[in-house]
Amino acid sequence: MAESFVSYFNGEWIPTEECKISLDDRGFRLGDAVFEVDRTFNGKIFDLDGHLDRLMRSLKVTRIDPGLSRQEMADISYEVVKRNWGKVPRGSDMTVRQVITRGHGFNVVDANNSKQPTVFIGGAAMNFKRYAHLYKEGAHVVFARTRTYHPDSLDPKVKHQSRMNFVLADLEATDVDPKAWPVLLDLDGNIAEGTGFNFWIVKDGVIKTAGDRAILQGISRNAITKLAKNLGIPIEFEDFQLYDAYNADEAFVSGTSHCLLPVSKLDNRPLDGPTPGPVVKQLLAAWSETVGVDIIGQARKQAGIGS
Repeated sequence: MAESFVSYFNGEWIPTEECKISLDDRGFRLGDAVFEVDRTFNGKIFDLDGHLDRLMRSLKVTRIDPGLSRQEMADISYEVVKRNWGKVPRGSDMTVRQVITRGHGFNVVDANNSKQPTVFIGGAAMNFKRYAHLYKEGAHVVFARTRTYHPDSLDPKVKHQSRMNFVLADLEATDVDPKAWPVLLDLDGNIAEGTGFNFWIVKDGVIKTAGDRAILQGISRNAITKLAKNLGIPIEFEDFQLYDAYNADEAFVSGTSHCLLPVSKLDNRPLDGPTPGPVVKQLLAAWSETVGVDIIGQARKQAGIGS
């Protein structure tokens, strides 16, 4: 049996399976929580500063006091990797997760009376099996009927746990294809974001993705922006619709674990051209070079897929 990972939980280092919250925790009852998910490359957390900056912004907006400074959360995150790295399979990497709830509180109106937050910072070995094959085959994106939250209701720039719209979107997408990747539109019919990932298209050599108003500002989105700039590939951040996606030359999704994956079908419509396309190939090669890991090779090897 594999040795248990250990996690930081409310001031203690304990086996992850012993981290338990009360049924009265507001994170459980109300989704009153914010979180981040990071990953390592060769045991080094990728852009922890970016993740923690976003976490601190989410905490500020939701007015949750974690009882820890940003530096303390950084130190604990690094310690998670240090304490658990020996349990990671050779050649693999880790995810690291920071989760902060407001703490105990039965009623919605009790928010100001919750004084003791629940803080979890832990890790796990990465699981590449869901997506390793998609670097060559491409993902199937399905645009769900369920919409993303409007910024006037619950700003998507906050990385929160109130995610029932993501659950419903996933159910709708998997009605079409059990392995589909759901993408939501905003209330105006513009393509917004996926359930934990950003969505992109390429047309005539230009990368396009949604602006900041109705999406989470992804850490991988920031990385791709920098890579594209270094490669001389233009990027536009603007509203675009299903028409634009269906007529794209390439499409891809980006997220912490997989970095970026080519898309081969949109709503069962195959995209023209090869999978992956030339822009996706350039971005993946540049990302691999930046982090010193063959992103595709690592994922396929760890998932037990031959070259």
